[in-house]
Amino acid sequence: MKKKNVLVGISLLALLSAAGFNQYLPYTEYTMLSPDKETAVHLLIGDEIRIAVDHRDEKILLPSPLSIEIEGHGMLGRNPKAVDERRGNLKEVIRPVVKTKSAEIVDNCAWMSLDFEGGFGLDIRAYDDGVAWRLRTSLEGRIKVVSEEARFNFPADHHVYFPTEESFLTHSERLYEYLSLSEIPPEKMACMPALVDIEGGPKIAITEADLYDYPGMYLTGMSGNGLRGIFPAVALKENQTRDRTVEVAERADYIAETEGERTFPWRVLVIADDDGELIESEMVYKLARPLELEDTSWIKPGKVAWDWWNANNIYGVDFEAGINTATYKHYIDFASQHGIEFVILDEGWSDTADLFKVNPDIDMEGLLRYAKEKNVGIILWVVWKTLDDQLEPALDLFQRWGVEGIKVDFMQRDDQWMVNYYLKIAREAAKRKLTVDFHGAYKPTGLRRAYPNVLTREGVRGLEHNKWSKDPSPEHNVTLPFIRMLAGPMDYTPGAMINAQEKDFQPIFNRPMSMGTRCHQLAMYVVFESPLQMLCDSPTNYQREPECMEFLSRVPTVWDETRALDAKVGDYVLVARRSGEEWYLGAMTDWSPRELTVDLSFLGWRNYNAEIYQDGPNAHRVGNDYTKIVRQVTSKDKLQIRLAPGGGWAARITKAAR
Repeated sequence: MKKKNVLVGISLLALLSAAGFNQYLPYTEYTMLSPDKETAVHLLIGDEIRIAVDHRDEKILLPSPLSIEIEGHGMLGRNPKAVDERRGNLKEVIRPVVKTKSAEIVDNCAWMSLDFEGGFGLDIRAYDDGVAWRLRTSLEGRIKVVSEEARFNFPADHHVYFPTEESFLTHSERLYEYLSLSEIPPEKMACMPALVDIEGGPKIAITEADLYDYPGMYLTGMSGNGLRGIFPAVALKENQTRDRTVEVAERADYIAETEGERTFPWRVLVIADDDGELIESEMVYKLARPLELEDTSWIKPGKVAWDWWNANNIYGVDFEAGINTATYKHYIDFASQHGIEFVILDEGWSDTADLFKVNPDIDMEGLLRYAKEKNVGIILWVVWKTLDDQLEPALDLFQRWGVEGIKVDFMQRDDQWMVNYYLKIAREAAKRKLTVDFHGAYKPTGLRRAYPNVLTREGVRGLEHNKWSKDPSPEHNVTLPFIRMLAGPMDYTPGAMINAQEKDFQPIFNRPMSMGTRCHQLAMYVVFESPLQMLCDSPTNYQREPECMEFLSRVPTVWDETRALDAKVGDYVLVARRSGEEWYLGAMTDWSPRELTVDLSFLGWRNYNAEIYQDGPNAHRVGNDYTKIVRQVTSKDKLQIRLAPGGGWAARITKAAR
């Protein structure tokens, strides 16, 4: 860590000149290096505060201004005067209450904190795989944040995977447009994470972490080689247009009203020399605030038998399937038989506008007793607005019933009020030992670290869209692990047992199918992270597929270790994950057939049994076609696998008996 004055040498002057920042001299530079010395962060203090980043001697972020405007205090960051500097190194091991990628996370970084005149400061961290910075204020009383300046200036017209949004009323279920920075005008907006693709260099994911009492950030273009953050302002007037949709009719001229003494969200760059490093990244979790619950022993991840996607298409039974007691007892029997921890009752179990008006076709208390006898937990779907209106009595009722968790849906916003709503639900649910799955949600920013009862969230274009659309496609599916999943678990809801190649696919709302092959779906249970993982198809279809159910009943939803073995954004992915002494592997491809090599050198010294599910010889014609093989493997083996168009491959590897 070092501080320099204006005479900093040719390299930094050239950097400033290339960016057109010569006019801002004089300045003071503070420099810090990542633990592996491969990444350098330059903080330039002149008439503004600017941050620049080099990686492996390549300029990847040119000096980019940052500031925050506080009503009555002006623009903090203009003509700043540093009054104190602190620096050091952090190295600790985090053991998540609910694992996702790994049982232990090494948090190792260099850090620097600067205080400035005017009651504000800046924190910076440099990791081996990225950098992060955040503003702080130490002002008395309540403050109004008028705006925040967050800019990202790049040295060239790079391409970016840009999840384009239409407005601040959004489920954040976007496709990724592959655009050059110059193609993104100021009026074009994206949610985060977004991924910058440097030709011949690393990829840079842009996101945020530790979002509390503040609006979420979006990205727009700058008519050049840059992106800037924009924020939904505070809602002044709202219109409820449906039981689940509350639109903002009027917004304030400020983005937050909050405490004057606080830290603001981290602005995060994840830097990946290899695409697989994006899958392995724990940056958002490391930057989140630590655990705030005392007792977490009751929090249980697991798999969920889900009713809504398959439209309750149960057949070959002696009752009429629907939203009724007999149908859900059937789901409970199925879950109990296969060791599936939960059954969800989605829309229809109650009046969507009144959680106390239970569907008369459901004997709720009798159903919950039946589930308890079968050792299956029940999760209830709720509309966010209805839950908010009836919050404490409804959650108290769920607790008396013995419900395991809630699925809260259709928030569709992340302005300051709605961000605070997430925290309120996490806290109130935790008081009653309820887990939470947020749908219609913005991207994760680390809330699950402080409140591990928040097991997963949507904020992803998942399989439900195939009920009415050709997206998500396999290409989208092999883009998600590098971008959206980098922010945290995603409730994609995999598991379709009716699978079609592109030419045969039809979106049928009440008889849905997936795009791609059966093994593409099976591999999702390894590739896609969600401690609460859905089985989206009907019990009838699963019972007709006993070999697939052998895999689905065993595959974990949390992991002790994750390794991205081979991966390329938007093309293919091959991931290995360990749970205890068992390894699970998953591979997926886009519409291009592929051959991949699975190097098993990560295994131990002994012999192993491998149960392998691979695309069948006719999977390029019939998506359902697959082959299961069982063989012995060792760490010396390199398996050659073939993936059909939209294909996949999955394996369970266990130690062989001596």
